[in-house]
Amino acid sequence: MKTSLVKRNSFWLVLSLVMMLVTSIGASIVQTGAGSISVKDMRWETSSGQMMSALLFKPDTATVDNKAPAIVVSHGWWNNREMQDANYVELARRGYVVVSIDMYGHGNSSPLTTDLTLGGTGMYDTVKLVADFPYVDTDKIGVSGHSNGARAANFSTVIDNAADEQLISAILLVDNDAVYTDAEAENAYFNLYGARDVGIVADQYDEFFFRSYSPEGEVLTPPREYIGTPNAQSFLHFGANPEEVSSDVREASEFYTDSVEGEDALRIVYTPAENHPWGTISKTTVGSQIEFFQEAFGAPNEIAAGSQVWQVKETFTLFGLIGFGIFLLAFTRALLSTRAFTGLRAPAAAVVPATRKGLAWFWGGLVVSAIISGWSWLILANTPWVGAIAFNAVQFFMPQGAVFFVAFWAAVNAIAAIIIMVISYLVFGRKNGLDLRASGVLPGWKKFFHGLGLSFVVVVSAYAIVFVLDYFFKTDFRWWVVAVKAFTPDKVGIALMYLPLFAIYFVANSVAVNAFNRFSIRGKEWINTALLAFFNALAPIVLVVAQYTNFFTTGYTIDGFGGIFSIWLYPVILILAVTAVISRKIYRETNNPYIAGFINAAIVTLISVTNTLTAA
Repeated sequence: MKTSLVKRNSFWLVLSLVMMLVTSIGASIVQTGAGSISVKDMRWETSSGQMMSALLFKPDTATVDNKAPAIVVSHGWWNNREMQDANYVELARRGYVVVSIDMYGHGNSSPLTTDLTLGGTGMYDTVKLVADFPYVDTDKIGVSGHSNGARAANFSTVIDNAADEQLISAILLVDNDAVYTDAEAENAYFNLYGARDVGIVADQYDEFFFRSYSPEGEVLTPPREYIGTPNAQSFLHFGANPEEVSSDVREASEFYTDSVEGEDALRIVYTPAENHPWGTISKTTVGSQIEFFQEAFGAPNEIAAGSQVWQVKETFTLFGLIGFGIFLLAFTRALLSTRAFTGLRAPAAAVVPATRKGLAWFWGGLVVSAIISGWSWLILANTPWVGAIAFNAVQFFMPQGAVFFVAFWAAVNAIAAIIIMVISYLVFGRKNGLDLRASGVLPGWKKFFHGLGLSFVVVVSAYAIVFVLDYFFKTDFRWWVVAVKAFTPDKVGIALMYLPLFAIYFVANSVAVNAFNRFSIRGKEWINTALLAFFNALAPIVLVVAQYTNFFTTGYTIDGFGGIFSIWLYPVILILAVTAVISRKIYRETNNPYIAGFINAAIVTLISVTNTLTAA
């Protein structure tokens, strides 16, 4: 039996390694156009005195004798350069030189300073570098950013306007407003962008932008009505006062041309029926990006906007992410067969029969925990001091506000879970055969620290693979907003700040999932595991469903539940469900809930701190 288990685990371990390697190779083939596009990981000190990180995609067709248009693309707030993979894959295969940046404060770039406009948050500093590339047509340099990446494009336009020589020729603002009025001229409508070609992607269900407001600050129109607002009409009329052009109502998805300063300029607004984060993985929005720049610059390699292959890369990186998860389990099991960690292998405590009273405590605990999880998220989202830290509005010793919000919420729920488990044990469990030592809740200090050592080896080994594959293929493991990626050394120190908060949660959750709620339901333990994974993620699911049901029905988000707080729940849903399964499977091999708790905490902490905003 033992030999059979080893062989089966060896299969899964080898499969996970093959999956990570093959998916990295596959993702690399897609983003390099099967070798026709070179990819470079760039780090340099900019003219603003900051360290900048970016990925450069240079098609082989771009040469000194055959200069190509160039486009600088940027992610949004709390993201990183790889979030633009759909755009850099599609633009580069059409012959554009593409640079995807980590804005200041993100990824591998310098932490964010209080001056958000510095170097266009890094975008304009990159434009200046790109303008010096000998294979770039300096008359055709464009910028495009999603969300606050679009705001960086607006900052860059202001800097470019003041420069002796303008470098930016085309701008696509994705999921953020243009600048419509001049604050120095009593907010009169004007044309900030001059003769540049400019487009906007204005989602009909954007959580933050594309609303019109009264002078008192009240919302007058939801984002799905944006195209008919004075702002949109002024933009499409090149900064004209909308009252003066009210007889000429301009529509979405139409290019409009006018002569500005003796040059022809384009304006267009796209209004897809999408929400804010959807724009990063939307075939429609990527198609708009392609169409806009092909209209503005032409394309060295013209390919129809609807012909897209980035989804293939996204599929590869998703399977790589799955392979990474399988590796965590399989490598843990493999280590349990080694001399160093064989002492941790132990059969899990017997599954408790599902008595009527036991099921009542089981279901009651799940429901109460889910309610606390949802309400605590909403309460923290409306707590001023928590919000001030979350948005880096105040000085705080933890430099990543968004991570603090999620980690603090997790710790609050950990305390609630501990209280529920204590009550459950004293009132029910102790009288009904729950032995804290036999179930692994009290494993002894030796096994506790031994398990901690095992967890450390697993996490370090898993990320060593990530770094090796990043070095050779410049790809990571990701699906949309969940990403396992290589990082700079400073992230280790930052991770140690947040690890205690995440560890409290994932250890408490592992104890609850394995020692207090492990029942056989309908004679099958996997049903119990599936229910626990579902209830782990239930509160975030309910909040997200409620938010977008209301948004799609009324055109507005729920009062007191800001859009960013629902967006932050996207990765939480997946993470909470998956970690419950990982926790159960490792517990069954060790009868120790702390090993999986430590592994989950470390992995989630590293995922969190490497995919967000860092303030100086």
